[in-house]
Amino acid sequence: MDTLPMELQVNKPTLFKTDKTIEKFNRNSDLAQLVEELEVGNPILISTYFSDGLLLLEEIQHHLKSKLPNKTFQEQRKFRSEYRRLSNLVVIQVVNHKLVPKKSPTIGWLEKLYPENNDFLLPFPQIQGLNSAWQWFLNGISIPVLRNKLHPYYGTYFPTRFEHLILFDNWLKRYEGPKKTSIDVGVGSGVLSLQLVKHGFQKVFATDTNPNAIIGMKEFMGDTKLSRKIELDFGHLFGKWEKPSELIVFNPPWLPASHELDRKDEAIYYGDKLFPEFFEEAKKRLLPDGKLVIIFSNLAQITQSADNNPIADEIANGGRFKLDKYLTKKVAAASDKTKRDQHWRDKEEVELWVLCHA
Repeated sequence: MDTLPMELQVNKPTLFKTDKTIEKFNRNSDLAQLVEELEVGNPILISTYFSDGLLLLEEIQHHLKSKLPNKTFQEQRKFRSEYRRLSNLVVIQVVNHKLVPKKSPTIGWLEKLYPENNDFLLPFPQIQGLNSAWQWFLNGISIPVLRNKLHPYYGTYFPTRFEHLILFDNWLKRYEGPKKTSIDVGVGSGVLSLQLVKHGFQKVFATDTNPNAIIGMKEFMGDTKLSRKIELDFGHLFGKWEKPSELIVFNPPWLPASHELDRKDEAIYYGDKLFPEFFEEAKKRLLPDGKLVIIFSNLAQITQSADNNPIADEIANGGRFKLDKYLTKKVAAASDKTKRDQHWRDKEEVELWVLCHA
């Protein structure tokens, strides 16, 4: 099994540090007044009960709903941005890798990600994220197209909807080309690579720009047969994999960026250069009779985030690839339990684009 590069460092929540005096949450405090403190940038420490943090976050939601519209896709994006700003000023103390407030959950990531830190502060929403991620990692997640549960590493994208994976799996069942090698661009939690192995590909070369994806896949595979079938590289797009392959698979972000991207956004939003650069590099690495498979969605069009589809643009104007097959699958309706207005889901379809050399 490959060893990890020495410089590969896991992405993890940044420790909260401030020069300001941190006010402690008090159940006798006026919640609306505490939110006013947060609005001017003053942090609040949750120190007595873990549930106090949940109360304060609920009050933030209530406050924002009263002053910000939250119906359209763009309004929801702005709402979430403001919620993120305020909620990350609600902090919680960690001592000896345990949360200080009473009735707090036990989160194994605190020791795993911060082995050298014994006393520190983290924003409350980051603690919530770590807690959810620990449950998913411990208990695993069932994916319809995989035989075994997935155990996603912290900070790694994993699917919560499966229509696109089912579409890809059905295409793989009918694939009659050679299965010596394939390239998975952006391995994430490894689902596409695991599907490729399941359907008989001898070798999968996978990349990701997120170190957590590489670290997590290394840990997940261990020293098993799987680790000899899937080779990993921490790098942009194709990374160090130069040799042409018979199949290239790419599940890119489905929405165009409307702001400067940080590492948390890169699994959701794509920048202007991503697709042109990908197609230029893919042309060099696809064998003459090979297939290029891109998993996408019409989400950007139906939410009016973009007028054009970057894959259709490439076929029409790029001169590098032509369409071999185009498949779609309707997305299931949003759950009744979801708090967001997702009326556009009625029109959403996932797309499987199969391209070959022009």
